[in-house]
Amino acid sequence: MRLRRTLIVWGSAMVLVVLTAGGCPKPPSTVPPDTGQTAPASPAPAAANQQVAAISPAPQTEPTQAAPTTREVSTGEASRDWPAFRGARGDGISPLKGINKNWNSKPPKVLWQIRMSDRGYAGPSVAEGKVFILDHTGDQDIVRALDLETGKDLWTHQYKQPSKYDHGYSHATPVYYDGRLYTLGRLGTLNCLDVRSGSKLWSVDLASDLKGKHPTWGYAGPPIIDGEKLVVGTGGTAGLAALDRKTGKVLWTGGVGGLAGYGPPVKATISGKAQYVVFGGSCVYGVDVASGKTLWQTPWSTSYDVNASTPVVAGNSVFITSGYGTGCELVKVSGAQAEVAWRNKDIQSHFNSPVYLDGYLYGTSDPGNLVCMSIKDGRVAWKQSGFEKGGVAAVDGTIVAVDGKGGDVVMVSASPSGYKELGRFKPLGGQSWSPPVIAEGKLLIRNTTALACLDLK
Repeated sequence: MRLRRTLIVWGSAMVLVVLTAGGCPKPPSTVPPDTGQTAPASPAPAAANQQVAAISPAPQTEPTQAAPTTREVSTGEASRDWPAFRGARGDGISPLKGINKNWNSKPPKVLWQIRMSDRGYAGPSVAEGKVFILDHTGDQDIVRALDLETGKDLWTHQYKQPSKYDHGYSHATPVYYDGRLYTLGRLGTLNCLDVRSGSKLWSVDLASDLKGKHPTWGYAGPPIIDGEKLVVGTGGTAGLAALDRKTGKVLWTGGVGGLAGYGPPVKATISGKAQYVVFGGSCVYGVDVASGKTLWQTPWSTSYDVNASTPVVAGNSVFITSGYGTGCELVKVSGAQAEVAWRNKDIQSHFNSPVYLDGYLYGTSDPGNLVCMSIKDGRVAWKQSGFEKGGVAAVDGTIVAVDGKGGDVVMVSASPSGYKELGRFKPLGGQSWSPPVIAEGKLLIRNTTALACLDLK
């Protein structure tokens, strides 16, 4: 029987035990019958050996608010821009206030809509009054800079990225910083472009230049900017690389080798140590920001090595979640030690990442729920069906959540007291797996064929 598989996602076959050199062990898992990226209409079940029983929470202090990442905005205010995946701080939270919350009688007005040709899910970023998104046609990736007010193309930059269509071609959100735009293609082409003209300033190939090893469905984790460093997951002999953001020169490589994960690293300070938290193909680990040395690691195995959501760092704890029946886990980190505080299956995020507010996680979970969960002990405050694989963002005391199956965009009160829907509308419809983007009082939503900009005021 042939299974169709998913985006960053992805029978029975032989069972194989693999140990990644110097990295986390991978327990037995089913091996996909072939390569290439496709996604099942519903996720393939996890292998029997990956079913995990809940672990009683350890008696430890409740984590504090997640530490901000270093995706800083050098032009414009944080409330105006969304310069990278999950926003200026990398947490999916917009500081915008005073938005329209009466969606039932006054749904957000569509300001413009453009057609996308990659038939996929790569989301946009916003800075300097421009929208940046990675498109694709023929054997070319197309970096597009659009006017935020009108949706008109301001410039495009094309480069060869030949690959077979498989739930889209372009996966990673462009990253803006200090007049430059950084884009990552599915096969590993990392470009630095001048944001005013789209001209290329430098380019590095993660596979050939850095001996990287992309996961089965291609690179999807965008880089992050940390001061003068650009940090990106590579896989291969090392798991992570730090480059000079202005020149592309390699500063160091490090972390745990093997397959790369599908999400970006996260910068945080844990137990007083500045580090990058990385969700690799078979584990989550921390890396010293100055040297690339692995500080700690703990195994996390998922069918087909699909670890695609972004880790959430809260105090000295790291929350991770994956699909295919795997579930979620809170890891307490102290120096070189990483201890599981609790684990359950109440959040199983195939690829979209939850947001963390005031001690609670809000995120979508297979088989199609929006879940509010306490990060302290993993207890579910509430859950609501009708949110298949859609993304979430937080703004002005609310959660904006997308039903990935039908394209409904729903505003929900960000409160653990119960599910309270404030309104919903359907701007595009159809499969909409990309998370919402909030910038300059506007909401950007995309499905597989279009990108729309709506007025949140």
